[in-house]
Amino acid sequence: MVGSVWVAVLLGAGLGGALWLMIAGIHGTTMDPTRPPTRTARLKDAVRSPGLSARILGGITVTALTLALTRWPVAAIGLGALVVWWPALFGGTSAEQRQIASLEALVTWTETLRDTIAAHASLEQAIPASAVNAPTLIRPALVRLVGRLRARVPMDQALSAFAAELDDPSADLVIAALMLSATRRGDRLGEVLTGLTTAAREELEMRRKISAGRVELRRGVQIVVAVTIAIGVFLVVFSGPYIAPYGTPAGQVALAVVVGIFAAAFWWMRKLSTQQPVAPFLARPGHEPDPQDTRLLNSVGADR
Repeated sequence: MVGSVWVAVLLGAGLGGALWLMIAGIHGTTMDPTRPPTRTARLKDAVRSPGLSARILGGITVTALTLALTRWPVAAIGLGALVVWWPALFGGTSAEQRQIASLEALVTWTETLRDTIAAHASLEQAIPASAVNAPTLIRPALVRLVGRLRARVPMDQALSAFAAELDDPSADLVIAALMLSATRRGDRLGEVLTGLTTAAREELEMRRKISAGRVELRRGVQIVVAVTIAIGVFLVVFSGPYIAPYGTPAGQVALAVVVGIFAAAFWWMRKLSTQQPVAPFLARPGHEPDPQDTRLLNSVGADR
C-alpha cells in the first residue's frame, strides 16, 4: 500500500514537472543581452536542455521501478537522484578537454599575432590578419572582434568584449597586454606575447597531466558505483531474507544513513576531480573589476 502511494506521488511529480517545462517552453523569456544571466535563467536553460530532460525522465523511471520492486523509498529516491546527477558527480572530462583545446587555440593565435606584429604591422592590422587562419574554436570570437574594429569601436572596448566571449583567465592576460599596448603604444609587445605564450604552453602541459589523473580518478569512482549497484541487485534478487530488515521503518533509516555516506563520499570525490574556477583577470559585463587588478594595470601603464 505504501509503495503504491509513493508511485502515485512520483508520477504526479513527474506530470507536474512535464507541464511546467511545456509552459516554460511555450512562454519563453526575454533576456537583456547586456546583463549576465541570473541563476534562475541558468536553471531554466539547464532544464530545457535535452540531456537534462532525458536524465530527469530516466530518474523518474528508475525511481518508480525500484520502488515497485523493493518497496524501499530511500533506495528508489537515491537511485533516481544518481541518474539525474550522474554527469555532475562523475562527469567533467569533456569540459576539461574543451578548456584545454581552447587554451591551445589561444596560444596558437597569440603566436600568429606575435609573428605578424614582428613583421612591422600595427595591432589594428595584425588582428584582422591573424583571424584569417585562426583555430576554429576561437575564430567566431575573432571575427566579431574584427567586425567591432571595422565598425570604429575603440580598441579597448572591442578587446574587453573579446575577453568576455572567451571567458578564460589565460586569455585575459594576453588581452590585457594588447589593451595596454593599444592605449600606451609600447614597442615591446612582441616580447610580452613571447613570454605569455611560453607560460601558456607550460600551463597547457600541466593541465593535460592533471586532466589525465582526474580521468583515472573518475573511472575508479564509476567502477565503485557499478560494483555497489550490482551487489545490491544481486542481494535483492537472490537474498530476500537477508535484506528483509531493510523493509521496516528502522531499516529505511539505516539505509538512508548508508546512502548519505555514499553521497558524501561521491561529492568529496567530485571536488577532488574538479578544477576550482579561477577568478578572471579582466572585468566581465555586469561585474565590477577587482580593485587590486585595476591598480596593477594602472601601475604597469604608468611605468610604460
